[in-house]
Amino acid sequence: MTPLVLASQSPARLQVLRNAGVEPTVIVSGVDESQVDGIAPAELALQLAELKAAAVAGRNEVPTGALVLGCDSVLELDGDALGKPADADEAVRRWQAMRGRSGVLHTGHALHDTASARVAAATASTTVHFAEVDDDEIAAYVATGEPLHVAGAFTVDGLGGAFVTGIEGDHHNVVGLSLPLLRELVTELGHRWTSLWRDPS
Repeated sequence: MTPLVLASQSPARLQVLRNAGVEPTVIVSGVDESQVDGIAPAELALQLAELKAAAVAGRNEVPTGALVLGCDSVLELDGDALGKPADADEAVRRWQAMRGRSGVLHTGHALHDTASARVAAATASTTVHFAEVDDDEIAAYVATGEPLHVAGAFTVDGLGGAFVTGIEGDHHNVVGLSLPLLRELVTELGHRWTSLWRDPS
């Protein structure tokens, strides 16, 4: 079994991996995301993912021979990269701009092989179509607190799922981690995806 370290505190990413049979060790990177700015949304997601993976890969608590996965998600709307909203007012403004429209959710994935020091990285992009929600629905949703903790101020696997009318691309990517892309990166580094599955016994 190849150990996987998730360099993210996202409970959604952890759940995606667990549902796919992988039980990672979670080590939060602590990377200051504001240090990367002024680049295209897809590249921003990738650079932040690479920073997070690199920050964790060199730590003592990483298991020997582990693969370290860094991820970062941003929603692209009108060419702007939208991460987590700063506060409730910003979340409301986001939803007023997004409703009835489509955005592209970019998730950068960076995988460090601590045994070989090789890195494989790529961005997955998924188009998300938003419902024509009214102001009362937006206010109620923001009041739950859910949109304040996620890139783009929405979830597809939680309360926000009713406000997403369609997705073009990988559903898991919108949750925060593209399983098909991660499998490709694992394979690129010379490992088998099935070697990450937890022992069923």
